[in-house]
Formats: sequence, C-alpha cells, structure tokens
Amino acid sequence: MASSKEFIEFLHEVFESFGPIQAKRMFGGYGIYHDGLMFGLVIDNQLYLKSDAENLAFFEAEGLGPFIYNMKGKAVQLSYHQGPEAMLDERELAAQWARRSWDAALRAQAAKMQQAERAKARQRSRRA
Repeated sequence: MASSKEFIEFLHEVFESFGPIQAKRMFGGYGIYHDGLMFGLVIDNQLYLKSDAENLAFFEAEGLGPFIYNMKGKAVQLSYHQGPEAMLDERELAAQWARRSWDAALRAQAAKMQQAERAKARQRSRRA
C-alpha cells in the first residue's frame, strides 16, 4: 500500500512547531526531511522516526516497534521506529520527537563523514 498525499500534507501541520519539512517519494512511501536531512519515513500512512542508541529508550518506553521490511525473503530492520500516535494531535510533543530524531540523523551523518575521512586517509597512506 502506498502512503497518501493527504497524510503527508497533514504532517506539515504536525511538525509546524519543529520547523519546515519536505517529503520525497521513495520505496512506495516518503522520506521526511528537515534542512535536507532525513529524520522520518512514511510507509502505508505510518510515521517512523530515526532512532539510534541515544534515543532508542524513548521508543521502547512507549512500546513503539521498528520499521521492518522483507527483502528477498529476509526481514530487514532499519534504524526507524514508529512515532507515537499522540504526537499527531499535540504539536509540541511532535516537535520534541522530531528533535530527538533529527539529532539521531545528525549523529548518523557525522559518523558517515568520519568513516569517509578515515577511508580517504587509508587510501592516501597506501599510495605513499
């Protein structure tokens, strides 16, 4: 099932207190971005938010499960968890959850940049 444009438009209102978001189509759903960085995922009109070791406890405390999909008969879990239903009605709560997920996305981006720098350094040292 695909996600509806109406739900995506509604999310612009939901995250109003957090800041502007952009939605980009992907995998039959949408990536939810803020300042060019993806912090959310919508599949079948279900919102998932970026999770990592630092914010995972918030999802677990609410009993919110991870996003899992099947690829070639195997279950694949991404670092996104269901967003709480209550945030769809409470803008400040939505902003709080969005900030946590945005921070997780920033941490993931920083880690990727560090890995890329280390890989470049290894290549330079091999050439020397």
